[in-house]
Amino acid sequence: MRYAFILTIIVLLELFSTGAALSLQWWLQPWLTSQPASATIAVWMAVFVITNFLLLLSVTKLFANSYRWISGWMLVMHFMMLTALSTSLLYGGYWLLTPLLDSTIDYSEVVAIGLRIFALMFFVALFVYALYSAYMPIVRELSIHINKPLTNPLRIAVASDLHLGRLFGNKAIKQLQTMVNKHQADILLMPGDIMDDNVQAFSTYHMADNLAKLVSSLPYGSYATLGNHDLYGHEQPISDSLREAGVQLLNDEVTSLTHKGEAIWLMGRFDNHKRQRVATTDLLAQVDSTKPVILLDHRPSDIMEHSQLPVDLQVSGHTHNGQIFPANFIVSAINRLGYGYEVIGNGHFVVSSGYGFWGIPFRLGSRSEVWIITFTGNTANKNTDDII
Repeated sequence: MRYAFILTIIVLLELFSTGAALSLQWWLQPWLTSQPASATIAVWMAVFVITNFLLLLSVTKLFANSYRWISGWMLVMHFMMLTALSTSLLYGGYWLLTPLLDSTIDYSEVVAIGLRIFALMFFVALFVYALYSAYMPIVRELSIHINKPLTNPLRIAVASDLHLGRLFGNKAIKQLQTMVNKHQADILLMPGDIMDDNVQAFSTYHMADNLAKLVSSLPYGSYATLGNHDLYGHEQPISDSLREAGVQLLNDEVTSLTHKGEAIWLMGRFDNHKRQRVATTDLLAQVDSTKPVILLDHRPSDIMEHSQLPVDLQVSGHTHNGQIFPANFIVSAINRLGYGYEVIGNGHFVVSSGYGFWGIPFRLGSRSEVWIITFTGNTANKNTDDII
């Protein structure tokens, strides 16, 4: 399976390179026509040399985070092809209008220049918008009512997939504190991928201080579980760093909190990257399921199983909603709920696109976000189960 994945990535990179080279050749065509044929060959060679050189760096891991370089270059090529597609559609619109234009005037040169100006502006706009979508998170508010006793609303903030590292650190933590405090959250849930593989940047840039301030600013603090990126060989230092900052980890564990005199159960599962993780049913055996039950599970892969259990709310992440278009369609196709909110079976399920990002700081077709959930239940003489 691993080799099949690597082979697929290599094939995709070569296809992307072909598309990018064609796009670049078109954009440079006015200049290339006055140059020898070797200039066109040089353009193609440059694209493929960059691709395969960065691929070699990523495979051999000669430099730290070399995968970011190949990811970034792949994004550049992807945006080139999206630009070419958009430009082709614009040209198609012009072609449909040609019967209405003055046939005695040759518009070809003006159109050629205009299309290339449009292509350049569109390409730059894609980068600006994708960068904005990664670094400027939005708040999505949701109200949920369950058929269990909970008279007083609990305000839950959900921030998954922070991927704290060199490109996403102290400023993001401070911004998260501002957002959750502004919306008067009682508790912050972080369902996995809190660190970007290790604690190197977290320690170097002293992020623990800001994370501790965030946790202490909430009435019930923060609860978290570990995702796959927290388990790639640095589980212990990541766990220690989070606990030292005041985050309460639920690693295949349950706990309860008392909210204005009423009990609420929290359960947290390891990501399924940890093969020996505890089954959800075993965790449920440790709680009073007549009370509200909230589950943190990094991946949304077990939603259908959990929908038949007495889990009232599950919060997940992992998918990033694809992060870069058109991967969001792939995420939707392979998951029962790849992104968003839905009532399924007995429970309410929220899958976040994440507060941070993976690899490179760009999002297209997805958005960095924080969910604010107003979680309520029944009073002593009320018995309904609905969504407000």
